[in-house]
Amino acid sequence: MAKITDKPVSDPGTAIFTASVKSICPGIADAELAQFALKTNSKELKKKELFLQAGKVQKAIGFIAKGLVRSFFIDDEGNEITVGFYAEADYATHYAAFITQQPSRYSIQCLEPTTMICLSFEDMQWVYQQLPGFEKYGRLVAEEILKRQQARIESFIFQTAEERYLDFVEQHPTLFNRVSLSQLCSFLGIERQTLTRIRQKLAHQ
Repeated sequence: MAKITDKPVSDPGTAIFTASVKSICPGIADAELAQFALKTNSKELKKKELFLQAGKVQKAIGFIAKGLVRSFFIDDEGNEITVGFYAEADYATHYAAFITQQPSRYSIQCLEPTTMICLSFEDMQWVYQQLPGFEKYGRLVAEEILKRQQARIESFIFQTAEERYLDFVEQHPTLFNRVSLSQLCSFLGIERQTLTRIRQKLAHQ
């Protein structure tokens, strides 16, 4: 089971979280930021541990202070299909299901020991009502999630397998050596042999 502890604002993970919030919304007052931090808690998860299980309602959104997770589902043939990787300073969530408090179709699994800073759905509603500066922050986060989802959809419509691979390397240079080839192939929607041919071709260019 994940270990959950209430930690003060000075906790390193919380400090990373609040710094990230401030970088996105510099106008948020320090007093609001301090109140916001008090609503969060820290969760330590082990490698391979699930932060969210498919079929369950996500009760809290998780900001990744340290570590790496993936989002995946299991298809009708029993294969794990990876749909996203999320590392430091990112959110671990199936956002559409979270904001409607509906069961998620995806599981979120840690690929490394991971520290999450979590905010419950109820506390998020309190933050929006009591701390006006966070409405803009929430909107910007939601917009970023929507842009990523749209970019992923369009990558399968308009890009070749090689282009998807090159985009991944360019956009996530630090993740390439932190995920397995099978998970990467699943995410890119290609066979392992195809990825090998692409990498060999690029190596000789």
